[in-house]
Parts: sequence; structure tokens; C-alpha cells
Amino acid sequence: MGQKKDLTGSEKSKIVRYLAEECSSLKIAKLLKRDHRTIKRFIQNSQQGRKKRVEKPRRKITAHELRKVKRAAAKMPLATSLAIFQSCNITGVPKSTRCAILRDMAKVRKAERRPPLNKTHKLKRQDWAKKYLKTGFSKVLWTDEMRVSLDGPDGWARGWIGKGQRAPVRLRRQQGGGGVLVWAGIIKDELVGPFRVEDGVKLNSQSYCQFLEDTFFKQWYRKKSASFKKNMIFMQDNAPSHASKYSTAWLARKGIKEEKLMTWPPCSPDLNPIESLWSIIKCEIYKEGKQYTSLNSVWEAVVAAARNVDGEQIKTLTESMDGRLLSVLAKKGGYIGR
Repeated sequence: MGQKKDLTGSEKSKIVRYLAEECSSLKIAKLLKRDHRTIKRFIQNSQQGRKKRVEKPRRKITAHELRKVKRAAAKMPLATSLAIFQSCNITGVPKSTRCAILRDMAKVRKAERRPPLNKTHKLKRQDWAKKYLKTGFSKVLWTDEMRVSLDGPDGWARGWIGKGQRAPVRLRRQQGGGGVLVWAGIIKDELVGPFRVEDGVKLNSQSYCQFLEDTFFKQWYRKKSASFKKNMIFMQDNAPSHASKYSTAWLARKGIKEEKLMTWPPCSPDLNPIESLWSIIKCEIYKEGKQYTSLNSVWEAVVAAARNVDGEQIKTLTESMDGRLLSVLAKKGGYIGR
């Protein structure tokens, strides 16, 4: 009977059961056909239990050191607690104490993502704001695309869990599982769409125009009155499929041209109110770290979340445009946030 290295989980369960039946370690070894020393070692380790944690005396932080930490936190945004304390030459402080001290003077935040704006971009944003400052934005249709994945942003999978509870299992995919491209628009207090771009279709000028024909024009625009169509202004960003000569000419044939097609400044997602709608929808479909098992299920969640957005919420977004234009001018074309 050779000595084996490790006991399996099944064998460990059997040992516990045999011990409850008052079997000796030698008898258990014979029943399991394992080396007696292996059985004895497992029983001894099980009976020892966990060692008690020895509390080490904590390092005391002086008022002078606290002031140094506060200055370092202000000078080193997004730095770790260890890096902040090391820059102050304060050593021997455990992580829990460092974090408790920093919570009183700082917050854990992630870096804001914003488009790169150079001098030319800022000038164009100011010119755009001046051009449309007197526009009635209730007649502007704000459009954009959004891609949703099966898992959502990684940072949204975190949240509070009660003591004694286990964290829920989160699926881990080898290739991410893909996503769904969604197009929608908002005008005054109305949501147009959302419409789903066919899976596997890459939006170039031709496919974008065909998509608008099959969804926006046939299912929504065609039902509107002549006076509505005459006054409506169509807004889209400067994505290559939107701003190409082909798409511009195609929209012109549909009657959306010149003043009816809003010019758009470069690198300006913060000026488009529909970006806030995307945030509302994503917060809803990915709440509590929710994941999806198929593209159809995540699309159904997007449709359900969009239906729950009422007209007052949409109206709040479209009416925010006057304030956005004033903010752009006040910041001389700078980024205004969403």
C-alpha cells in the first residue's frame, strides 16, 4: 500500500463520517486503502483548528503627519494609499489604517474620460454654440448609436454585500460574448426607437443610410405631418458613416439638408443630450451587476428600459441644451461634462 500525497474531498468526507462512527485511524486507513500516516496527519491538522490572530500594535499618526498626507493626496490624484504614505515617508501603517485615514479627507474616484480638445476644436465648439444660441431645440432630433455588451462595464459589477454573505458568481467569458449596436433619437419629450442594427453589420455610409431607411424613415418619420417635417432639424455626430458625402447626399434627397441638418463640432459627445439617455438605460440594464447570456436578451432589456423612460425625463434632457450652449461659451469651448 503506497503512500499518496493528498486526500481527495471525497476521502476527507469519509474520514469525518468514520470518526463519527468511532472508527480508529488504523481502521479508516484500511477501509480507504490509504497510508496510516496520511490519515493521522489529516486528523491531527483538523483537530488543531485555526491559530488566533496576534494583534500587532498599530502605528500612531501625528497631527503633523496627517497634514502631510492631506497635501500628498491633493498633489497625487488617483494614487494608492501606499504611494501617498510613502511619499510622506510614513512607514509601518497597515492598509486598513491608511484607508480609514484617507476616507476622512479624500474619496476613491476613477479618472474622467473626455474627448481630446485642441485649440481648433474649442473654436469650432464656440462657433457652433453662437450659431444655435437662438434655436428652438424642441424641434431638434438628437440621434446617436450605443453599443451594449452581455456583461456591461467591469466597474459596475461591484456593490455592498452583507456580512456573512457570499458574493454572487459572475460569468467569465473567453471572448467577451459580443454586443448589440443600438440607434435612437430624442426630440422634445419623445423617444424615437430604439432600433437594433442587424448583428454582424458594420455601419459604413451605405449600410447606415439603408438602416435609417428601414427604421427611422419607414417606422417613424413617414407618419409625421408635413409641417413637422418642414421644421424638424436632424442632428448626428461626425462619425465617418454619418458625415460622408454619400450619407449627406442621401439625406439631402430625403429633404434633410442645409439648415435642416445640424452641423456638429468635432469631439463633442458632451453636447449631445442623448448621451445622458444612454447612461439612464445602461444603469437600468446593468444594475446589481446583471449579466446576459444572449444578444437577444440584452436587446430585450434595452427595449424594456427605454419604455420606462418617461416623457418628462426626455424633456429634461432636450431642454438642457440652452444651458449646455451657455456653458460652452463660458468655458471658451472647453469640456462641460454630461
